[in-house]
Amino acid sequence: MTVSSYKKMLKQLSSKPAKLQRYLKHNKPKKRAFGKSTKKCSLCGSSRGFINKYGLRLCRRCFRDIAPKIGFKKYC
Repeated sequence: MTVSSYKKMLKQLSSKPAKLQRYLKHNKPKKRAFGKSTKKCSLCGSSRGFINKYGLRLCRRCFRDIAPKIGFKKYC
């Protein structure tokens, strides 16, 4: 059985509980505790250009949109 995502496979295996458990044991994505995949922008969900300083949790693109509203000024 070839599928594009593991969630489609769950639908196919829902009628076969033993095979479903074995499939999930080996193929379910791991819960990440650290690394790039754990930090995502709170607005758009992007993990690129992430700013965590001051508890912002935004990507640089969303930060540029919101910065004047939250009190940041452009420093030349």
